[in-house]
Amino acid sequence: MDILSLKGRFADLFGGGDDPRVFFSPGRVNLIGEHTDYNGGYVFPCALTFGTYGVARERSDGVIRLASVNFDTRVEVSADDLRYDKAHGWANNPKGVAVEFTKLPGHPKIPGFDLLIHGNIPSASGLSSSASVCVLVATILNAFTGAGLSGIETALLAQRVEHNYIGVNCGIMDQFAVAMGKAGHAILLKCDTLKYEYVPVDMPGYKIVIANTKKPRALTDSKYNERVYECQAALSYLKNRLPIQSLCDVNPRDFELYKHLIPSPAQRSRAEHVIYENERAFMSVDALREGRLDEFGKLMIASHNSLRDLYEVTGPELDALVEESLAAPGVIGARMTGAGMGGCSVAIVAEDAVNGFIRRVGEGYERRVGHPTEFYIADIADGAGEALPE
Repeated sequence: MDILSLKGRFADLFGGGDDPRVFFSPGRVNLIGEHTDYNGGYVFPCALTFGTYGVARERSDGVIRLASVNFDTRVEVSADDLRYDKAHGWANNPKGVAVEFTKLPGHPKIPGFDLLIHGNIPSASGLSSSASVCVLVATILNAFTGAGLSGIETALLAQRVEHNYIGVNCGIMDQFAVAMGKAGHAILLKCDTLKYEYVPVDMPGYKIVIANTKKPRALTDSKYNERVYECQAALSYLKNRLPIQSLCDVNPRDFELYKHLIPSPAQRSRAEHVIYENERAFMSVDALREGRLDEFGKLMIASHNSLRDLYEVTGPELDALVEESLAAPGVIGARMTGAGMGGCSVAIVAEDAVNGFIRRVGEGYERRVGHPTEFYIADIADGAGEALPE
């Protein structure tokens, strides 16, 4: 749906008046560095050209009206009553953003507003649809209130929504990539310090192809919070011998020396994945900078194998996608991306082999799991902001 059509739908829902403003917030894909974010490590995501559009207009009566092209649920609430309501579904994300805005220094008053969103990120796919919505609404409220939040502050506010309002103990990667993306670049981000640098993604002759398992993910009902706890437990044992604050402060050599301190085999495996995955993120960036795409692909494969065997967050659908991808001609690497337990895979595919890849992997996946997949050929975008008029 184009911006003109969205504005027309907005007028149908909310009536005429001042011309609404249009904002865009991207989705993201993580090229490598999975489940390292909440363990203080490095990740390597990029923002995508598909994401969430928001058409919004400020009100003066403190009423917030929320609607979506993608979902039937419509919500009208007062800015003074923003309690979580399970029945409100997706609309809890904008409400949570408004709540966090009231906690900012000076406690800015949230104006009423009308908002219509339209996303072309598949819901629950692991491409950060919820982070895209939260950053979108934070960007809108930042514009309406004049709060002056930077991109990093916007990302942190959106993360607090997940922690405090939605109940997901997520890291900062998704929100940071969505708020701080740069076209043509991935972001090497140290999640505990927020130190970051942009790295050009220069892969001549190759495309990033994302495939969706079509298995919905619901992080609050999944093993995500369990993995967070297991990592925290493993860290507590290693801290008895090592001067560390997070698992990613541990290098592989020290882990091999002290992993026996972790009595639980499961917790030891979680820590092993995190520590070696952090190293893979570094090595992948170097490989990409030096044009060693074959090495980059091998590190992607090693990442997936670790997520499957040590972190146990892949499952039959993601494993089928990656296995079918790696069997296709023109593929240099593939892995699951996102938290796992469903969601998407990402592959690096020769440009002239993309059509064959989509056909072959689609057929193989449907034969193995019994339902089709969807493919997205991804380009790398800027972070959230006000959309340019068409």
